[in-house]
Amino acid sequence: MLVGYARTSTLEQAAGLGAQLRELQALGCEKVFQEQVSSIGPRTALDSALEFTREGDTLVVTKLDRLARSVPHMWDIIRKLQTKGVGIRIVNMGIDTSTPTGKLMLNVLGGVAEFEREMMLERQREGIAKAKAEGKYRGRKPTARAKADDIIHLHATGVSLSEISRQLGIGKASVHRVLKAARGKPCFAPSCKNEPAERGIAQKSV
Repeated sequence: MLVGYARTSTLEQAAGLGAQLRELQALGCEKVFQEQVSSIGPRTALDSALEFTREGDTLVVTKLDRLARSVPHMWDIIRKLQTKGVGIRIVNMGIDTSTPTGKLMLNVLGGVAEFEREMMLERQREGIAKAKAEGKYRGRKPTARAKADDIIHLHATGVSLSEISRQLGIGKASVHRVLKAARGKPCFAPSCKNEPAERGIAQKSV
């Protein structure tokens, strides 16, 4: 069975979703999952599509950016599908893992992604070394603070602290601190340096 998945962001017009649905139906998808959600938001329809597929099925998407939010996320999805014996077709890239050529293209894509990552890390290391030599290196900007907007957005949509932590790759205590700061309240997470008495009060009120 061909199983389709369509997604547009919350900022895009519904017409974009309609175009994807028409294309997936024209390709012969018998079952299509759809949702309108931001690139960083939880994708319940995608989770349902992955759960629905069975061995021998093929998951079809019109574009790669409709499916995955990042290269690691893409490979996570592909590994889940491969474990179940499910193929994947990315229409605009001409990739279909049900064919030998499609499998080869996917492996090449993975190799390119890994090469880009290694080059990025090398440039980053060289940049840090140069900045240190010139006395300009001030360390990394706090990760949680840099992702504050994403944390607040995900929490507002009902995503749990644990899931926010997993999606953004930061500690749960950091998520807690950002949300407390956003509410204009002191942070009572274990890693925060509050007075013991204050911490005890907060724990009782949670």
